[in-house]
Amino acid sequence: MKTIGLLGGMSWESTALYYSQINELTKEKLGGLHSAKISMVSVDFQEIEELQHAGQWDATGEILSKFAKQIQNAGADFLLICTNTMHKVAPQIEVAIDIPLLHIADATANRIKADGIQNIGLLGTRFTMEQEFYAGRLKEKHGLRVILPSKEDREIVHRVIYEELVLGVVRDESRREYLRIMEALRAKGAEGVIEGCTEIVMLVQQAHTDIPLFDTTSIHAEAAVEMALN
Repeated sequence: MKTIGLLGGMSWESTALYYSQINELTKEKLGGLHSAKISMVSVDFQEIEELQHAGQWDATGEILSKFAKQIQNAGADFLLICTNTMHKVAPQIEVAIDIPLLHIADATANRIKADGIQNIGLLGTRFTMEQEFYAGRLKEKHGLRVILPSKEDREIVHRVIYEELVLGVVRDESRREYLRIMEALRAKGAEGVIEGCTEIVMLVQQAHTDIPLFDTTSIHAEAAVEMALN
């Protein structure tokens, strides 16, 4: 079994989901008292969030690269960045370490393609939805057509993430707004929707809608276990 490296804390609520799901999947596959081998660093998200909204991405990359090296030095065989947004600095992190990075967008795209979907809606932070580091990878590397919410709806999605979900707050009215936005994406041609922020699954699960949802937290965790055991 390989050791999984987790760069977490962005937010800790979604990192807890990663930890739980990876261990549950490992137990399910191996039985007995098996659990995953994990090397993890959990950062202070306040510091990262302030740099994000100030546009200081190089500074966030330096911080996360330092912690990624710590994870590598603790014995990890490969690395997961436990957040969609901070994959913006994935190239900066990759050059700082000697172990592979399991990219969340690649794991998600592989699942979407396996389900025969070509036109996919994307929800996430404003950074993830509007910048090319994520949607561009889905389009250029995987050939998917990415459909985004309107500017007004992108602001709602972003606000709920930073003012509610990363604080562990789940509100019914916010769920209704997300479901409305998902329906608007379907009306624009989306065959499914990427929950492209690791906290969104706290708010909307597949039981809430008949639109196929791609929970990036679960998909990333499943890909990590597969990589660790194979």
